[in-house]
Amino acid sequence: MTSRIFDALADAAREPLATGWIAGDREITFAEMDRLSDRFAAGLLRQGIAHGDRIAVLAPTTPEWLVVYFAAAKIGAVVVGLSVRYRENELAHMLGDSGARLVVTVPSHDGVDFPALLEGLVETVVTFGAGDLTYDDLLLDGPVAEAKAGVTPDDPVMIIYTSGTTGIPKGAVLTHRSQLASARAEVDHIRLDENDVLPVAVPLNHVSGITCCVLSALVARARAVLLPAFDAREIVDLFATAGLTLWVGVPTMHTLLLNRPELDAVDTSKVRLVVTGGANAEPALLERLTSRFPNAPVMNLYGLSETSGAVLMTAWDDDFETTATTVGHPLPGVEIKIIGGAGAELPSGRTGELLVRSTSLMAGYHGRPRDTAAAIDDGWLRTGDLACVTGDGAVLLRGRAKEMFVQGGFNIYPVEVENVLAAHPDVVLVAGIGVPDPVLGEIGRYHVVLAPGATATVADLKSFCAAKIADYKVPKDIVLRDTLPLTPAGKIQKSRLLDQG
Repeated sequence: MTSRIFDALADAAREPLATGWIAGDREITFAEMDRLSDRFAAGLLRQGIAHGDRIAVLAPTTPEWLVVYFAAAKIGAVVVGLSVRYRENELAHMLGDSGARLVVTVPSHDGVDFPALLEGLVETVVTFGAGDLTYDDLLLDGPVAEAKAGVTPDDPVMIIYTSGTTGIPKGAVLTHRSQLASARAEVDHIRLDENDVLPVAVPLNHVSGITCCVLSALVARARAVLLPAFDAREIVDLFATAGLTLWVGVPTMHTLLLNRPELDAVDTSKVRLVVTGGANAEPALLERLTSRFPNAPVMNLYGLSETSGAVLMTAWDDDFETTATTVGHPLPGVEIKIIGGAGAELPSGRTGELLVRSTSLMAGYHGRPRDTAAAIDDGWLRTGDLACVTGDGAVLLRGRAKEMFVQGGFNIYPVEVENVLAAHPDVVLVAGIGVPDPVLGEIGRYHVVLAPGATATVADLKSFCAAKIADYKVPKDIVLRDTLPLTPAGKIQKSRLLDQG
């Protein structure tokens, strides 16, 4: 069994006419992707990119994004996944922390000139489209066999940034072996094969996009429909035009899709499975999905950047109650345990921290040995999530040991946003919590105390954040207060804020 990502692509490419990806009216075979990524790999080598070097991709989902990913894998380079929603603060940190030497990006997106924004942050900028050095300039013919031979299954292939409780994003280092292990486990569980068509409506700089969708489809020889961004109206059309057999998304995406009136006129009988990840399936949403996709069981999926993708999923024959209350059982090759505060393993029914052990675990956090040691102990990853195991072995999430909340499928750590708000000259104290929301699942509510005589408004504070962090992290709700509850030691008591809502 292949354990290098480009070997999995080469295996699929042995069927020269088999389509692997669909992007609009364009169909890309596995063989074409293999040839294009060979050429781009040659171009990277010509640019001096070598085994172990980091290169970043800052672009929406396109076939060319994947060409860069597979090309980097072929020469042992490491792709740093970035979002077009990131702005200067985030990009400066992630590029500096990863040591990326080259960024492949779009000339502009949503009015942002990325080459200009990246000036001074990285050695080389390559653009998809017009620019001084373009993607087409790096499609060269040249030898790559020697570079491929030097790549091992345990070499890093991707760095995905995930924020931590310190508010500083850490780069989870994923390997060829870890990503393929996660993809194969998911393929086995959901019975994905060459007859399936699934949408990739989640970003490729997340494991949900690159592992759960793209690599799983590659391993199974399924067709993946690439979408630059999620658009519920476009998804409705795809049920008819692309013949989707799976619908995969986070709860917010499901809600927005189900709210499209055009969906009522679409035949969704070909859809054999619905997968929901990023948060538990609320009973009301689960009922709507079950009603709208009558031939498709709904499965919960639980995974982390640190696990390369999915590690828990509900079963084919789980009843409504189980799917609505648990995130399922471990996938093949995954072990779990629940530990208490003293580190002892707890029996079924007792709540503690969920730990995971699997071949799919990250190699560690890039350049952060202390954080890695704190997160992984004897091969066990501390997820930071509180959970218990039911009598039949299903995992029931109780909450988060960390302060993270999931807003529309995006993991958000309040402290990262707090640090931005605290930099505003009018802000004295700030504390953020996640609160329930009927559409996004959870949103951030930030309690702010202003300096005496300060005139900043809620709109001013949101604008201040919007200029510094990705739009999905910008506070949805800011509450201006005279004081915040404090402990005797002077720390903010977030538990009281949670009680107050």
